[in-house]
Amino acid sequence: MADGLHRIVSSEEEQLILVDEQDREIGGLDKAACHDGSGVLHRAFSLFVFDAAGRLLLQRRAAGKRLWPLYWSNSCCSHPRVGETMEQATARRLHEELNVHAALEFVYKFAYTARYDATGSENELCWVFLGRTCEPIVPNRHEVDAVRLLPGSRVQAELDGDPGAFTPWFRLEWQRLSDDYPDVLDRYTAPAPG
Repeated sequence: MADGLHRIVSSEEEQLILVDEQDREIGGLDKAACHDGSGVLHRAFSLFVFDAAGRLLLQRRAAGKRLWPLYWSNSCCSHPRVGETMEQATARRLHEELNVHAALEFVYKFAYTARYDATGSENELCWVFLGRTCEPIVPNRHEVDAVRLLPGSRVQAELDGDPGAFTPWFRLEWQRLSDDYPDVLDRYTAPAPG
């Protein structure tokens, strides 16, 4: 299993979906160009995956990432590719990065931009999902440097204590989930029924 899991699963040449501010598809562009300079608005997703005890799976991005390497972030984030549905993309990426499956619940979407440095920027219309898995987590070392499982209260404490250790999208998304969707968040931070 390890050899199959620890494979390179993304490239700067993969074709991402360009969208307008209403999330209407307007074309495709390679991943590198989507992130150059100020970036080009493209569709993305962020997944918040909790275990049976209600702990959030956090990942530290691999050192080889072009943007925000070795920053802590949400469980999994990536992009649907041209010709791929969001359902296909989220299932694919969870398996590629963490070797898990999860039933996901769509919560909201939003547009944001964040400049890393001269290397490039994120300019994304991001769909945010919450889900739960009881499967063992086996991170792909090409994508993920480390993982942790933290209760929701501990996530907030760490964000408050050292916000610069986390990716900008994760900080935005956790705040929005906490402020605007507390009932949804509470369902996942509580232990799974049964």
